[in-house]
Amino acid sequence: MNKPKIVRPEESQPAHALWFDRKKYVTINFMVHKPKDVQVDIQPDKMILCCKNDSDDVIYNELHFYETVQINDSRERVYDRTINILLRKLKPDYAWPQLQKDLAKPSWITVDFDNWRDWEHEEDDGKEEYERYMEMIQEMASSNKGQAPDMGDLSDSD
Repeated sequence: MNKPKIVRPEESQPAHALWFDRKKYVTINFMVHKPKDVQVDIQPDKMILCCKNDSDDVIYNELHFYETVQINDSRERVYDRTINILLRKLKPDYAWPQLQKDLAKPSWITVDFDNWRDWEHEEDDGKEEYERYMEMIQEMASSNKGQAPDMGDLSDSD
């Protein structure tokens, strides 16, 4: 499947983008009101988005990724107010400190703090909590609490 090359239009503006990082994916949401003629080219090291909004302004975004992505398992989806891009990381379980390789952050890229999670230490925290729980269960099971109480008076036959 050969996609046509997207050429940068002479007059264009970038769409505002919100992004967040997860274990296996990076998600980018481009804010475009009623996008049309949407073209997305996802390559291993960069992506290009070109479209028009409801007032026929030409939107063009090009960004070079911090790390490489799997193009065959990356997707885009167009909605009324956004174009959502889901990028599958080539190296899962590796946090991206930034979206782009370049340290200079364009004004149109923002971190989506509503969806951001510090997932790097999630498993460790869960494991530690599980180990504490198991210790508590073993402690309760091994300590002699005496005989089980007689619960004969709790019957429903009153």
